[in-house]
Amino acid sequence: MKRAEFLQKSVVLAGASLVLPSFSAPVADSFTLPGLPYAFDALEPHIDRLTMEIHHDRHHKAYVDNLNKALPGTTKTLEEILATVSTQPVAVRNNGGGHWNHSFFWNVLGPAKGTKPSEVLSKQIEADFGSFDAFKAEFTKAATSRFGSGWAWLIKKDGKLVISSTPNQDNPLMDVAEVKGQPILALDVWEHAYYLKYMNKRADYIAAFWNLVNWDFVSTNFSK
Repeated sequence: MKRAEFLQKSVVLAGASLVLPSFSAPVADSFTLPGLPYAFDALEPHIDRLTMEIHHDRHHKAYVDNLNKALPGTTKTLEEILATVSTQPVAVRNNGGGHWNHSFFWNVLGPAKGTKPSEVLSKQIEADFGSFDAFKAEFTKAATSRFGSGWAWLIKKDGKLVISSTPNQDNPLMDVAEVKGQPILALDVWEHAYYLKYMNKRADYIAAFWNLVNWDFVSTNFSK
């Protein structure tokens, strides 16, 4: 019998059942995979069901599992970890960023409901970019020109809106980010986010993204 099995066996002692204690009790996972706020096929035809299923159930889950391995039993919040991620192993940077980015991204997306930016967010977009179309063009450029894998962001920084992009699973909350701020909108431009449907046509995926933005969520982020 294996030691782990033996420690979990109940034995009968003087007519009473006694559960033997484990000398190496497992540490509960600190981070869990959030469920999607909609069905896998809810974003079709812009993002297909299979892409969403693989993206969430495999890619995002892997980030959560690997983060728990890298930081077993931590009591820190993910935001606290990212704020000083330069002091952490690369596994924490990659998987912690992957977990936070995807948890945020699922809420940025949503079935088309005809939502639009709130009045206060619309005014800020016009103030900082000149117009909504100019904002879309600049954000699209950041997403398109990100070399390799990464993310495009709309962030709030010093009371203004700023567009940036990050490589891999980095984000603007990290102390290693070139441009730091509070994310209010994000787009995943890793190939696994779009390759099954769009192949190498990232520009088509980015164009489709604008049909899925949950502006209620984005506007709430801006108002916080």
